[in-house]
Amino acid sequence: MKLKEILTSIQPVKITGNQDIEITGVDIDSRQVESGHLFMAMRGTQTDGHAYIPAAVEKGATAILCEELPAELVEGVTYIQVADSEDAVGKAATTFYGNPSSKLELVGVTGTNGKTTIATLLYNTFRYFGYKVGLISTVCNYIDDEAIPTEHTTPDPITLNRLLGRMADEGCKYVFMEVSSHSIAQKRISGLKFAGGIFTNLTRDHLDYHKTVENYLKAKKKFFDDMPKNSFSLTNLDDKNGLVMTQNTKSKVYTYSLRSLSDFKGRVLESHFEGMLLDFNNHELAVQFIGKFNASNLLAVFGAAVL
Repeated sequence: MKLKEILTSIQPVKITGNQDIEITGVDIDSRQVESGHLFMAMRGTQTDGHAYIPAAVEKGATAILCEELPAELVEGVTYIQVADSEDAVGKAATTFYGNPSSKLELVGVTGTNGKTTIATLLYNTFRYFGYKVGLISTVCNYIDDEAIPTEHTTPDPITLNRLLGRMADEGCKYVFMEVSSHSIAQKRISGLKFAGGIFTNLTRDHLDYHKTVENYLKAKKKFFDDMPKNSFSLTNLDDKNGLVMTQNTKSKVYTYSLRSLSDFKGRVLESHFEGMLLDFNNHELAVQFIGKFNASNLLAVFGAAVL
């Protein structure tokens, strides 16, 4: 792919060098750079990718994307300066891998608790109905029945788009994905097109990273703020922040609750050691799960499956 094609998705501050060069790969880890690659320098929480620009050039990078240009520019290398490298990396990776999320029905699940349960149950439910499905979670990633080990709740933008690209190429129709507050704040999902989003709940967690509950809430809310108009947002009314999450979204908003009037209303009819008897929108179902939190998770799965 030509560099100038990748640059159509971002807004460079300054470009020094030839844009009409062929890019054969994109990297944020200088150790993975090969000849013809675009190296994108990100400022991380532990390290600053700008420190590895010389190493990337030495390994054959023909283009460098960065927030701060090096003092010395190497001849024959194109430098792209951007205001926000985190945002640019996601969009550049999306473009390089052919915008794979637009070829899939990608549904993100965010919240403090329940992400893994809901995403995994949706994955299993849709596979049961005969669809080819992808799963991106903390436990393991799956392309249909092929397990792919995972390192983070949400992979970095390059790994994520490469994985979504494989899912699209292998015929997946739906992909269910855990979306952590870290990945939203660090713009790891920048450039992705979501068909839907689910909010579970918000409790005091990850304050070592976000510092305040307000920052944590804003990170989660941004996921729904950025949701496209033709998508859906399914939010939990039993959490006090449920409607806050969707107050500025352009998507179609739906609600679920075990307590309040909602689009998807649930009740626990019976509960014992072997499971529960539930009522979801006047449909009774027996499940081998216990606890109201699992009833809420299952209600979210029911709502998303209907949508």
